[in-house]
Amino acid sequence: MTLRHAAEEGWEDDPAYEEFGLETYVGSKVTVDGELYGTVCFADRSARASDFSTVELAFIDLLTRAVASELERRRYERELEHQNDRLEEFASVLSHDLRNPLGVAQGYLELVSEEDDEQFLRKVRDAHDRMERITEDVLALARQGRSIGETSTVDLAATAERAWENVETEEAELSIGTGRERDLGTVEADGSRLEQLFENLFRNAIEHGGEDVAVRIDRSDEGFFIADDGPGIPAEERDQVLEHGHTTSDSGTGFGLSIVEQIASAHDWGLAVAEGESGGARFEIRT
Repeated sequence: MTLRHAAEEGWEDDPAYEEFGLETYVGSKVTVDGELYGTVCFADRSARASDFSTVELAFIDLLTRAVASELERRRYERELEHQNDRLEEFASVLSHDLRNPLGVAQGYLELVSEEDDEQFLRKVRDAHDRMERITEDVLALARQGRSIGETSTVDLAATAERAWENVETEEAELSIGTGRERDLGTVEADGSRLEQLFENLFRNAIEHGGEDVAVRIDRSDEGFFIADDGPGIPAEERDQVLEHGHTTSDSGTGFGLSIVEQIASAHDWGLAVAEGESGGARFEIRT
C-alpha cells in the first residue's frame, strides 16, 4: 500500500492521519506460515512530490520477505527446541522410570518361582500394567506433543462413551449430561485426540477417587467439564498437576494430565482445574 499525499488521496479521516498527521506511507504485509503477522512500513508527516519509484517498492518487497523469512526461521527453531525437549523427556523416562516397575516385576517373578503365590503374580501384573501406561503416555508426548490432526464436528457424548470403554473402570460410574438429557452437542476437534483427553481424565479420576468413583461430563457456559466425587485437588496444587511427571498416586505415571493440557492447548482451548460440587476434582475446558 502506498500513499504519496494522504489528504489529497481521501485519507484525511483515517485515525492514523488524524492522530499523527502522516501524509506519506508505504507498507507491505508480513505473512508467516500463511498467516498475517504484521507489516513493514515507512511513513512521514511530509507529502511526496512524486510517486514511489519501482526501485523503492522493490526494496520494500525485499525487506518484507527478509523479515518474514527470519520470523519463520525463529519459529522453526523454537519448534525444534520443543521437539528436542520432548525427546529428552522421552529418553529420561525410558532410562529411569520404566526401570522401577520392571525391577519390581522381576523381583516378584523370582518369588513366584519359589513360592507360587497368586499375590506375587498380581504384583507382577500391576507392575507391567504401569509400564504399559508409562510407555503409552511418553510416546504420546514424544510423537504428538501439542499437535493435532484434521478437525471435524465431533459428538461430545459419543466420544466420552468410547473413551470410557477404553479405560478399566471397575465399579466406577459415568454420567453424561443432566437427568435423561445426554445430548452434549458437538465441538470442532480432532476426534482421536479428544478421546485421548477423556481417557486420561477418566484414568486420573479412578486413580485418585477409587474404583467406585462417580464421574460426570456436562456442558458449561464456555465449553464442557469433567468432574468426579473423589478427594479433589488442593488449591495450592492445581497448577502443578498439569506439569510433566507430577503425580500423587503410586500407580500414576505423572504424564496423563500433562497430555490433557497439551491436547487442549493444541485446540486453542482453555483448561482450568477447580473444585466440583461434591468436593472432587473438576476440569473445565473452554472451547
